[in-house]
Amino acid sequence: MTEFLIKNGHVYDPANGIFGDLMEIAVKDGIIVNPSELSPNPKVIDAGGGIVAPGGIDIHSHIAGPKVNTGRLIKPEDHIGTCKPASNGLRSQVGRSVPNVFKIGYGYAIMGYTTVAEAASPPLEARHTHEEMNDIPIIDKLTYIIADSNWLLLDYLVDGRGDLIEAYVAWLLRATKGYGIKIVDPGADWAWLHGKGMGIDIDYELPEYGISPKDILLGLGEAVEHLKLPHPIHVHCNRLGYPGNYETTLKTIELSNKYSKGLERPAMHVTHTQFTGYKGDSWITLGSGGEDIAKEVERTDSSVDLGQLVFGPTITMTADAPFEFVLYHLERGKWSFADIEAETSAGIVPYVYRKRNYVNTVQWCIGLEVALLVRDPWKVYITTDHPNAGPFTKYPEIMALLMSKKMREDFMKDLNQVALGRASLPSISRELSLEEIMIMMRASPARLLGMKFKGHLGEGAQADIAIYDLNPEKVDVHHDYEEVIKAFSRAKYTLKDGEIVVKDGEIVRELYGTTFYTDPKVPEDSIREVEKGLKEKFPKYYSISLSNYVIGEDELRKGRVVS
Repeated sequence: MTEFLIKNGHVYDPANGIFGDLMEIAVKDGIIVNPSELSPNPKVIDAGGGIVAPGGIDIHSHIAGPKVNTGRLIKPEDHIGTCKPASNGLRSQVGRSVPNVFKIGYGYAIMGYTTVAEAASPPLEARHTHEEMNDIPIIDKLTYIIADSNWLLLDYLVDGRGDLIEAYVAWLLRATKGYGIKIVDPGADWAWLHGKGMGIDIDYELPEYGISPKDILLGLGEAVEHLKLPHPIHVHCNRLGYPGNYETTLKTIELSNKYSKGLERPAMHVTHTQFTGYKGDSWITLGSGGEDIAKEVERTDSSVDLGQLVFGPTITMTADAPFEFVLYHLERGKWSFADIEAETSAGIVPYVYRKRNYVNTVQWCIGLEVALLVRDPWKVYITTDHPNAGPFTKYPEIMALLMSKKMREDFMKDLNQVALGRASLPSISRELSLEEIMIMMRASPARLLGMKFKGHLGEGAQADIAIYDLNPEKVDVHHDYEEVIKAFSRAKYTLKDGEIVVKDGEIVRELYGTTFYTDPKVPEDSIREVEKGLKEKFPKYYSISLSNYVIGEDELRKGRVVS
C-alpha cells in the first residue's frame, strides 16, 4: 500500500473551490484521502511552494488509430532528430508532430496530464484504436466513436425511429468500447460519395436519404441525452476550413438549446472552433469570427474547445475528407484518403503554419479570442486538435498566451500585420488567471466527461496529481510568461493512480492506465430489433462479418465502464 503526504504546495482544486491555498493532500492506495487516514510516517512529497493540481485532462486529441499511423508513414521527416532509444526500463521514443505511442504517453505525463480522449475512431476501426491505446503508457484513455454518415444510422433517421436510434447508439458503443458519440461534418461523407460533399451546410438535403445534417445533429443529440451518456455529442461542425464558416458554427451551436434542460454539463460540445470560426467569402477577405462564436457560446447550453493554432510544421488528419481534399489542392503536397465502408471517411495532409502568412495569422487569433471572450471558463477547453493545429506539447505556450497580454503583444510583432487588423485579439486586454486555466484544463474537462472521480483533489478522487515548480506568490504569471511555459512544460512531480511517474520533468516509472468506455442501458426489445436489422444489413453494407465487429472486454489492457 502506497502512501504520500504532499506538503508545502499552493493547491488549485476548482471543483472544490480551492484556489492557491497552502494545504496538504494525502494519498493512500491510489485514492485521495483525509490526512488522518495515513499511517504515522507516510512518504512526504515537498511541493516547495509550487502548484499542486489534479492531473490534466485533454478532451480532444488524435493519439491512436489508423489515421495516426498513416500520419506517421506519410511524414517520415517528422522523426528526424527525435529518436530517444530505450533506456532505464522505458520504451524508445520518436516523432514530433505525430509521436509514437510511447512518446505520447510519456509526453503528456511530463506535462502533468493523466487523461486523454482520442477524438475520432470509426466504429469499424475501433479495434485498431484500442490496440494502440493499450500500448500508450501511463495516461488513462477513452475514444469517441464517429457516427456522422453511418448508413445504418441514416436508415433509422429516415424511418423516424428515435427508439431504434438510441438502441443502435447503445449497441455501437458497447460493440466498440467507445465512450461517446463524435459527429464529423454530419452527412458530408454520404454527399461526398455522390460527388456533392464539398462544404455542405446543416440544411443541405442529402442525396437519396432526403434528410439534412441538422436532422443528424438533432437525432443523435436527443439519443445521447435520453441514454444519459456521460459526455454530450462531440461535434466537428460542417464547412470546417471554408471562409464564412462561422455562420454554420453559430447555427450548430444554437441547436444545443433544443435538448433537455437541467443537465449537469453542456448539451453539446463543439470542437476546434478555430477551424470553424472564419469570416469572409474568400481567403483574401478572411477575417475572425471568434467574437461572434464567444457570444453564442455564452448564450447557449454548449461548450467549445479551441483547436488553437501553433506555428510550425505539423500534419492534419480528420474524418472530414472533403476538406482535406481542398487542403491538398491548396498545398499540392502529399495527401492520403480513405473511405471506411458504410461509416465515414478520412483525409491526411501535412501542413506548415507560418507566422507571416495572412490566413495562418487570422487562424492563430481566433482560438485565443474565443478563450478570452467567453467569460465562463467552465465552457472553454484548451486544445490544439493535436496534431491538426499543432502538437499537444505546445499547451504550456498557449496557457501563457492566455495569461499574458505582454506575451501576446511580443508574439504579434512577428505576425502578419494586415491579418491582425481583421481580428479582435490585438484590442483584448483580458488576462486569464491561474484559477481559470486550472478550470479549463482539469475541473471542467472532468465534468464534461462525466467523471466525478477525476479533475479534483477531494476525498475519494483518483490520485492523479500534478505538481509544478511555480510559486504563484513569487512569480507574476501575467508578466513572467517564460517562467509559466517552463514550469508547465515539465512537471516537478506527476502522480498516476497514487504512484510517482514523473520527477523533475523525467519519467521515473512506467505503468499503464485505464481505458474508459460506456455501456448504455436501453430496452432489450429495442436491442433485439436493432440486432435483427444488423444481421440483415451487415452482409449488404460491410466486407466483414458482424461477429468480427464486436470488441470484447478482454481486448482492453485494463477497461472500466463509466455510467
